[in-house]
Amino acid sequence: MTTPISISRRSALGVLAGSLLAGAARAETGAGAGADLGGVTLRVAYYKGGWRPLLQAAGEDKTPYRIDWKELNNGVLHIEALNGDALDIGSGSEIPAMFAARQNAKVRFIAVTHEDLNTQVTVAAKDAPIRSIADLRGKRVGYVRATTAHYFLARQLEEAGLSFADIEAINLTPSDGYSAFASGKLDAWAIYGYNGRLAIAKQGARVLKTGVGYLSGNFPIYANPKAVDDPLRHAAVTDFLLRVQRAYAFANRNFPVYAAAVAADTHLPVEDLLDQFAHRSEDYALAGVTPDVPETHQRVADTFLKLGVLDVRTEVGKFWDTSFNEAIAKGAAKLATL
Repeated sequence: MTTPISISRRSALGVLAGSLLAGAARAETGAGAGADLGGVTLRVAYYKGGWRPLLQAAGEDKTPYRIDWKELNNGVLHIEALNGDALDIGSGSEIPAMFAARQNAKVRFIAVTHEDLNTQVTVAAKDAPIRSIADLRGKRVGYVRATTAHYFLARQLEEAGLSFADIEAINLTPSDGYSAFASGKLDAWAIYGYNGRLAIAKQGARVLKTGVGYLSGNFPIYANPKAVDDPLRHAAVTDFLLRVQRAYAFANRNFPVYAAAVAADTHLPVEDLLDQFAHRSEDYALAGVTPDVPETHQRVADTFLKLGVLDVRTEVGKFWDTSFNEAIAKGAAKLATL
């Protein structure tokens, strides 16, 4: 399915080395851990049930800077807001990040989160005569363009000997997709996050496939270059990343507490969230930018080129920034001692 990775480990390391040098230059002249961040405001996008309730549940929400939270439940929207200088931090999958690189958007990728890939699902309507991906031929299938749903659906279809040309593919936002699925206008739906969980819990959707085996598990954290380059905001972003890192570790150990916060934010049944966590593909985590991260991202971009979604080959490596790596590694080392 995927084309060979043509970005070599040496070239990836070169990109990362250059980014490290830039980060070191910032550290020599910029603010550090003791900086006064009282006058800083970070504009942070989050998904319903995501970072905001996570930090609150873990007691990590009392920051020395102000956070202007913006709920944006689509990675493409995060990228657009960052590119328009309306946001400082966002997140999403490798796919919106890939399109951002193709458009040379004003964005950097500064870390990755690892999350449960079982929340990335292709589901069939409760009464639809669909038992496998092969049964999607000729059916009305919703998806979200330029997201993980687009990517894993394409790979699942090809694995079954099909393509987008063999289905009635309908591009919908997550909320519009849920409405269409609930009203019977879709036979199946490729979706991620709480909308997929709602479809299963409330609409009796049946899971055909999850994202396991189709997605890398790397979900980039996006940043505004202005925030990365400004010493005070760089320090605030560093603090924010470490709070998310600690909050994920808290959630892994105390998931019922986080589940209650997610349920309050999404109205999903706590029991369903606990069951999902019990069957998770991996623990929550926040990690730095290791050399394999841009390599894996390049594989995704090359796949979309093969699918004809991208018009030219897109090099994603130069958008990855490693200036937060040292702080993230130190944070992980502290957590490992707990």
